[in-house]
Amino acid sequence: MTEQIDQLSFNWEGKDKTGKRTKGEIAAKNEAIARTELRRQGIKVISLKAKSKSLFSPRTRPITAADIAVFSRQLATMLGAGVPLVQSFDIVARGHENPSMQNMLLDVKADIEAGSTLTEALGKKPLYFDELFCNLVRAGEHAGILETLLDKIATYKEKTESMKKKIKKALTYPIAVLVVAFIVTVILLVFVVPVFEDLFKSFGADLPAFTRMVINMSEWMQEWWWVVIGVIVAAVYAFIYFKKRSREFNHLLDRTLLKIPVVGMILNKSAVARFARTLSTMSAAGVPLVDALESVAGACGNIIYADAVLKMREEVATGQRLQFAMQQTTLFPHMVQQMVAIGEESGSIDSMLAKVADFYEEDVDNLIDNLSSLMEPLIMVVLGILVGGLIIAMYLPIFKMGAAVG
Repeated sequence: MTEQIDQLSFNWEGKDKTGKRTKGEIAAKNEAIARTELRRQGIKVISLKAKSKSLFSPRTRPITAADIAVFSRQLATMLGAGVPLVQSFDIVARGHENPSMQNMLLDVKADIEAGSTLTEALGKKPLYFDELFCNLVRAGEHAGILETLLDKIATYKEKTESMKKKIKKALTYPIAVLVVAFIVTVILLVFVVPVFEDLFKSFGADLPAFTRMVINMSEWMQEWWWVVIGVIVAAVYAFIYFKKRSREFNHLLDRTLLKIPVVGMILNKSAVARFARTLSTMSAAGVPLVDALESVAGACGNIIYADAVLKMREEVATGQRLQFAMQQTTLFPHMVQQMVAIGEESGSIDSMLAKVADFYEEDVDNLIDNLSSLMEPLIMVVLGILVGGLIIAMYLPIFKMGAAVG
């Protein structure tokens, strides 16, 4: 699945830096982010309201991380060919098939034409260009190698998005199958089993214990199906609510996921791969280690690793070597620590981390393939037990009667 960056439209009124009253429209994930972005633009907000959408208005395709990666690659190519920055933005924006992406890039272009640096213009779009992206662009602008850094950003985003897609695919498939199996089981209990129950009552014979148990389950489901649906809806709502608002819940969730057999191994190794890939990219761009680690923490994709990286940053800021700071977390494998130590001693930490990232990305690919191969027969077994068990329970009395008649 492609990661989407959902956004809402807000109509705003306010005063600019000169005190002149002005108004406009802004896209943001929520009202707080919209207010923050307006403040960055020097707007004192008087009113901010979400723009209502017409039921029949055409839906705009959201800007995805893949769109940002393609933009980075195209802009790097344009700059490498000697095309001026403003013209490059114009060419890339007008050639993009996503209207939302076109509008966003033209907004950035307008800021650059007004005198902003590329870093400042991108920083006004935090939904699409995170701190890591802006730090790398800033390093590229200062060093005069902007096209090289944009190319590295594109490569980085392509690799991280590819890994995300593979992990989501590996986890989504078995969950989807189990959900379908649950729905099929409920349908059989509510609609099919009662038909057999009426048939068995006409026989007037004693039913096997297994069949009686299934019929009792069917009767309970017919009477309390609304409770089951209510519990499921409430559980899903509670999960989404706490996932968005509770750091403690996310901490517990991520820690639990890391301990699940096979799945936990995949998530651990993918977090290490993302850590290594991100830090390698930022080190190659010349970003100071302390500054780089702050951005790396947000790119790990797991709160446990993010907290560990922030602790590492604090220790590195006091003069501690990165290798020793990594040892204190107990999260990073010995091989990774040794590669970092070699990189620190030889002054080539970026290339060492790139090798670590390559190794763990390939390892994650192999684990996902193995998980997919393992899950297929397990899913078939679960489906066989659920559906096959119900069918056997319904036919047991018929087999028993047939044996008695014979």
